[in-house]
Amino acid sequence: MTTASSTSSLPTPDAAPNRLHFKFTRNLKERFIEAILLFCGLVAVFTTLAIMFVLVTEALPFFNHVSIVDFFTDTLWTPLFAEPRYGILPLVSGTLTVAGVALLLAIPLGTVIAIYLSEFAPHGVREVVKPALEMLEAVPTVVFGYFALLVVTPLLQTIFPELPGFNMLSAGLVIGVLVTPYISSVAEDAMRAVPMAMREGAYAVGATKLQVAVSIVTPAAISGIVAAYILAVSRAVGETMVVAIAAGTNPQFTFNPMDQAATISAYIVQVALGDLPHASIGYQSIFAAGLVLVVMTLIFNIVGHWVRKRFRESY
Repeated sequence: MTTASSTSSLPTPDAAPNRLHFKFTRNLKERFIEAILLFCGLVAVFTTLAIMFVLVTEALPFFNHVSIVDFFTDTLWTPLFAEPRYGILPLVSGTLTVAGVALLLAIPLGTVIAIYLSEFAPHGVREVVKPALEMLEAVPTVVFGYFALLVVTPLLQTIFPELPGFNMLSAGLVIGVLVTPYISSVAEDAMRAVPMAMREGAYAVGATKLQVAVSIVTPAAISGIVAAYILAVSRAVGETMVVAIAAGTNPQFTFNPMDQAATISAYIVQVALGDLPHASIGYQSIFAAGLVLVVMTLIFNIVGHWVRKRFRESY
């Protein structure tokens, strides 16, 4: 009986080839999936490099006619005038001012919403509020632009009667509302990912719910929160339609949000929709401006990555 039992437990001659075939097929599938994932990653990298290549190659002829020093120091941007001037500072100041106003509203508002949804809101409220916030991302930006022009600006003019019809303040506030869901959604996901054991440990030593949210959960999720801020900054800096409709298209070097101004993205749209010849200096200026916008966004991302890394290491 013992001999028969041990003999029956031995693998049959066909078992080893079947196992080898199964292992080979599984490895082949895994290699195929890895190749697809690698291809997707390379597509993103290639797209970024292709954009930079187009911007640089189109901007180089522009800088053959315009001095780089004048480009970065002149405070007049009049490329479509009879005597054109190509100082990028007015567009940069308008971009930074509008983005600054937007972030002054969106960062505290989005962070508070994320803390509430993560730590205080009942499940039913969270399931209603979060999708409603994310629906704002689906609203076309041209709608936000006319909302800023026809609703927000008249309301602000009741408080500031000297406010012009086109101004950076109303555009910045509406962009702040527009980017708030980016911050609240990403930050709330990061807070929800904090282990429950950290909350329970704080509750065990007598911490209140607010103390746990502010002193425990928020520092633990700082990496994801900073990532949400970076996303909001990039979105605010690159916003086009709201600024083009509500802030005007008159580039002037000012950081006063009560004034009208133009941003880099709004100028690119203005020229791209015109009838300028393809190889003209005015047409090439949009690539120089676009290159500046990309570099600005890259700097913001590098600073955000450094801050996130430093907070992660300190925590």
